[in-house]
Amino acid sequence: MKTFPFLLLVGALALAGTGIAQAQEPPAQTQEAIEEAQSISQDVFGPRMPTDEAYGAFQRGYFLTALQLALPRAEKDDAAAQTLIGEIYSKGLGVAENPARASGWYALASKNGDSLATFELGLMYQEGRGVPKNRKKAAELFQKAADAGHVEAKYNLALLHVEGVYVVPSLTKAAQLMKEAADAGLAEAQYDYGAMLLEGAGGAPDAKEGARQILLAAEQGLASAQVEYATLLYLGHGVEKNLGEAVNWYRKAAGAGNAVAQNRYAKLLAVGEGVPLNLEEAAMWRALARRQGLSDPALDKLLVSIPSDELARAEERARFWPGTPPTGQTAEAAPAEGT
Repeated sequence: MKTFPFLLLVGALALAGTGIAQAQEPPAQTQEAIEEAQSISQDVFGPRMPTDEAYGAFQRGYFLTALQLALPRAEKDDAAAQTLIGEIYSKGLGVAENPARASGWYALASKNGDSLATFELGLMYQEGRGVPKNRKKAAELFQKAADAGHVEAKYNLALLHVEGVYVVPSLTKAAQLMKEAADAGLAEAQYDYGAMLLEGAGGAPDAKEGARQILLAAEQGLASAQVEYATLLYLGHGVEKNLGEAVNWYRKAAGAGNAVAQNRYAKLLAVGEGVPLNLEEAAMWRALARRQGLSDPALDKLLVSIPSDELARAEERARFWPGTPPTGQTAEAAPAEGT
């Protein structure tokens, strides 16, 4: 979750003398940037919508051009332009990162009805970034943005209802908000809502629908959901048991760098369950998981008989992963990591 700050004084934002970083495009390119901005605005919004040159420039990476185009509109209380400026200063895009200044623009845009700005400002308060940390204020802003239909705000608010400290504790309300965010396609919400359905948190248990929601998140590339769905397939919980598919999902998440998946995939390789037995491959994935701080004595026992030359190759492959060791390079036999 993100968090964002608040600024009372926005002040004049003339580019000269404000400590703003060098432009990413030379001044001579300004007209070209504007023309490209017009083009992308037409692509995104279509010919029937007013051209948003500032947004188009932002999308093309002409951040200072976007800032120049947005400022006159922002000074006239254009909420979208104010939010765009907030994004530029919050992320340091073409300018020096300035969370306090970003929060000021977000606050103005939120006051003018922009739900994205309200959400971003809530994140700043939650993290104490650019404003004093105030989770109660953050919760109020999440509620305001959620009421306006902002999907990520609904997700963050759902988590707060689970925590039950800065809002009324309510698993029922959390499940409702989580479902709304999941139905809107937010992968994190799909994963968490699926977990709630599996556990019966906030409603009746529904293992089949829970597994389906987790699959949706997994298909979007959320590694933690891929691991969970692989486990459901392995156990046959909420879905028909399918060891081959479980292996595929563990492998996919392992390749994405998830330490839990790397460890579990290594175990399957070490015993040849659902995949051909391969101790060297197992040792490589074990090494990768260990480098992220995940050790597993049970896996170590499975690999105790691995030949020293295979172990050395596995360690060398892990060292260069996701690439491969230089051609012709030979690793000397070495003891396993952590032994």
